[in-house]
Amino acid sequence: MAVSFSRKPAYSAAAPALGRGDVGDLRARVLAAAANPYVGASAAALLFLLSLSALILLTGDPNKGSPLVRVELTKIGATRNAPDGWLQALTDEADREAPLTPGALDLSAQPFAGPVDEAALALPGEIAAPPPAAQVGGPLPQAPIAGLYAPGPGGGPLPVIAPDGRNAAQAYARPFTADGRPRVALVIGGLGLNPQTTRAAIETLPPEITLSFAPYAEGLQGWIDLARANGHEVLLEAPMEPVDYPANDPGPYTLITANRPEDTVRKLEWLMSRATGYFGLTNYLGSRFVTNDLAMNTFTMALKSRGLAFIDDGQASLRGGPIPRASADRIIDDELSAGAIDGQLKMLEAGAAGRGQALGSGFAYPVTISQVRTWATGLSARGLQLAPASSMARR
Repeated sequence: MAVSFSRKPAYSAAAPALGRGDVGDLRARVLAAAANPYVGASAAALLFLLSLSALILLTGDPNKGSPLVRVELTKIGATRNAPDGWLQALTDEADREAPLTPGALDLSAQPFAGPVDEAALALPGEIAAPPPAAQVGGPLPQAPIAGLYAPGPGGGPLPVIAPDGRNAAQAYARPFTADGRPRVALVIGGLGLNPQTTRAAIETLPPEITLSFAPYAEGLQGWIDLARANGHEVLLEAPMEPVDYPANDPGPYTLITANRPEDTVRKLEWLMSRATGYFGLTNYLGSRFVTNDLAMNTFTMALKSRGLAFIDDGQASLRGGPIPRASADRIIDDELSAGAIDGQLKMLEAGAAGRGQALGSGFAYPVTISQVRTWATGLSARGLQLAPASSMARR
């Protein structure tokens, strides 16, 4: 007996009526077909295909790739240490530069609330030191300052030079008076990604320590306002192309050497309009970008037109330019241990004693914040003056 399966309906409008005997005969035929193992297997296969089709309709076509997962920036930054390329997930594809979408990340006015948990920042077996007395210094003027900004991409404030010549490099820098002793300055970067370490850096480090913020940080303006209220001058980080880009991708607004000058300026204007109150920019990565003459000339002239300074982590130490400039003499936390950081800070002191001044750079790791806080407490007693990074900048 042959049995066939069809997707079409089993009944037709032209089918004749069935009598009682016909129904009984049909029932016997169906039962016999069901008893056949080949027919049972075919029915099971059909049921599986129907279930799979329903699953695809509900979840999407698996041939179109992995599901799209959206993660808040705060969750990306909530890791204990922010690794290189922490914004790679923001690009559309890993093998090419993401398109510009001004306004995709809107300004958020308020920082994260809550007190700093000093115990959480201490290393195992360590008791976090209290804030040093040097923190008493008074707040810096609230930003923005009239005449120093204009609407930028997405509606954010873009720095401008005032008609009377005032600029952000002067107005937003921390005032400083040298007392004749060798000067030591330090920039702590990567802030705004981890709320806990960001608050610790702002509220427990001396106000002379310059703080550098990631442009993608959520609540960026609020963090900068809080930093300035605690006396810290602020830098904004410009993500720059490293030599291993795009495997190591600093984010969708990374400055790329292959970009046309107008595209570089357009990216810079979006980055600079993320917040206000910073006196200059600093690099985030950039080992390839800073070695390219055309790219760096475009970058430098863009900053000059906006009245900004440029402080780098040492990678651009051979670059000058017609803007206030300074380069770090050493990075203090390439090796993440308390002993190694202390050793780098001592080398920084030695450099200041020999040359009259020295500038260091570090990242907002808990161990870095803890060691810098302790180091700064005894700096004056060792015959050195703690200074803001802006005081090191020269044209």
